[in-house]
Amino acid sequence: MPELELYGTAACPYTQELRESLEWKGREFTEFDIELDAEARVRLQALAPPPWTVPILVQDGKVIQVGWQGRGCIVGEK
Repeated sequence: MPELELYGTAACPYTQELRESLEWKGREFTEFDIELDAEARVRLQALAPPPWTVPILVQDGKVIQVGWQGRGCIVGEK
């Protein structure tokens, strides 16, 4: 099964909506909060160009989705 990763923040409602959609569909994924996890933030910055918008869904090391239903939260660099 492909590795699925969700990068987001607790403050972004679209991260929550994408998480709930994945759970509803029964998809297994690992979630990273880039505001709390500095290593995850560095990985995200390497995967996607700025400005960084969450949520970002990554499958097997490749970005497959940015935002949720055309919406997202822009996060700054720390």
